Amino acid sequence: MKSLTVRTPRRLLAGSALAGTAVLALSSPAFAHVSVVPEGTAAKGGYAVVDFRVPNERDNASTVKLEVTFPADHPLASVMPQPVEGWSVVVTKGKLAKPLSLHGKQITEAVTKVTWTATAPDKGIQPGFIQQFPVSVGALPEDTDSIVFKALQTYSNKEVVRWIEVQEKGAEEPEYPAPTLTLSAATGDGHHDSGTTEAAAANTTTTAASSAPADSTDTTARVLGVVGIVVGVAGVAYGVLAGRRRTTAPGA
Repeated sequence: MKSLTVRTPRRLLAGSALAGTAVLALSSPAFAHVSVVPEGTAAKGGYAVVDFRVPNERDNASTVKLEVTFPADHPLASVMPQPVEGWSVVVTKGKLAKPLSLHGKQITEAVTKVTWTATAPDKGIQPGFIQQFPVSVGALPEDTDSIVFKALQTYSNKEVVRWIEVQEKGAEEPEYPAPTLTLSAATGDGHHDSGTTEAAAANTTTTAASSAPADSTDTTARVLGVVGIVVGVAGVAYGVLAGRRRTTAPGA
């Protein structure tokens, strides 16, 4: 395996920038453990931005590190974390036993782990707060209804909480459940987000270009129409005035 320090531009995942830097007050039991939630939908076969939500459950220590292990049984070829202020991020990749095919290319390695570390103790997640770590992932598998991520949460007092217990169907929630992403059904060809987005962008550009002359022609016609009306009114007024002059002229 090899580790790669990621220094992605801040414009990455601009749509979720606020979610990435937001530190929220922990006020709901729903935030009692590390979880993963999609921004919008996470459709099978498509791409999605997901947030790893990390609460601080200690009164006397800050969360200073989060390690998320990505599933080996459903490897993801594309994993791009968003920069989060006050945290460094390292992406670890590993060789695949079976290469993946992505956009016509063979992918021989995939992300196995993403690690966030607070750059300073006072930059971590303070007691009573929760932090979100957004990541763009894809293509999502089509042969499963969920993906399990296992996470390790480290506190400033060296305590490590292991969120790695898999939820069994029909059983009660374990004490330390692993973050699980539920996938929605694919919607026709629309689940191939990358190609669809590019096609939509190209179509929008073409449509805009083709509609520009029509808009211009329409505006010109309106202007000429108004000018014609003004000229017509002026002509009528001139004729009326000329008639009056002839009527009032001497010897008329």
